[in-house]
Amino acid sequence: MPDAELMAVAAKGELKRPEVLSRQARRMLKDERVRGLATEFGGNWLDFRRFEELNTVDRERFPVFDNDLRQAMDEEPLRFMLDVVRENRSVLDFLYAKHTFVNPVLAGHYGIPKVTGDRNTWVRVDDANRYERGGLLPMSAFLTKNAPGLRTSPVKRGYWVVKQLLGERIPPPPAAVPELPRDEAKLDLPLRDLLARHRQIASCASCHSRFDSFGLVFEGFGPVGERRAKDLSGRAVDASATFPGGATGSGIEGLKTYLRAHRQNDFIDNLSRKLLAYALGRSLILSDDILVESMRAKLERDGYRFDSLVEGIVTSSQFRNKRDKENLTQHKGSKDQRDKVVEGKAARLYHQRP
Repeated sequence: MPDAELMAVAAKGELKRPEVLSRQARRMLKDERVRGLATEFGGNWLDFRRFEELNTVDRERFPVFDNDLRQAMDEEPLRFMLDVVRENRSVLDFLYAKHTFVNPVLAGHYGIPKVTGDRNTWVRVDDANRYERGGLLPMSAFLTKNAPGLRTSPVKRGYWVVKQLLGERIPPPPAAVPELPRDEAKLDLPLRDLLARHRQIASCASCHSRFDSFGLVFEGFGPVGERRAKDLSGRAVDASATFPGGATGSGIEGLKTYLRAHRQNDFIDNLSRKLLAYALGRSLILSDDILVESMRAKLERDGYRFDSLVEGIVTSSQFRNKRDKENLTQHKGSKDQRDKVVEGKAARLYHQRP
């Protein structure tokens, strides 16, 4: 809810001034209540809402996946996003950061030493890349949610990358798609070979060629996001991939290199659109494209700092105004009354579908 300072500047009519909006937005991003942004926007953007209810993991086969570990996995992306927002870090950290946040439970799962305390003790690990962690890509919450329980899923993991991070729109699969075996320990062939066979089906090839490679680089992580050198059948893991366009890479670092060279703009565009849609409370329309382009340009000028995106949104005409035919018609004869209507709505920073 608005605090005393925000209510005071709204009462004075100062929220109509873009510089005041920017200043108040920056102040609010430092507030502890911004965790709501990480939970609601982050959870929906990255699709980890209700991860704490995940029950697809076979706990007999993976006893390490207890409630404490599941809660820690759920908390990691929230802590990371809060750090980006409150410290006004580069949004590119979501992709390329070498650090993450862990408690002792998650540190044990990741093989990160010297993290002590209880489960509520969270620390920043700056050299997490030494343990193949850092940024969003290798977080166990996403690796675990996008695995069916008894094996990994390059399909689901790759689809998550291209859809949630890069904003691609992939059509739904055709009816009666043949399923891959459920248990990796019982596979006669490596999973990548089964996927290659699956892509030989004409109706499946066009879509799978867009995301399978993004998932194969995660094969060094098991069904609950644990690092591994062998799959559940005892075969050596192969995390290499040939990405769309012919570039090759292996593992998380190979994926990061590819994204930086070929898909970074897609990530920026997708994040800009997702945050704008969240702020406006509606789907974007064609006329919003100009604002998205200006947000991207401002973001680049500002060193990709998170508050640049927020400032671009809250000072936009889309955010500061809404069409209200009923009220504007009612006050048609009085400019002062119309101004009060608009001022009151801008003061509440409220926006709905025009």
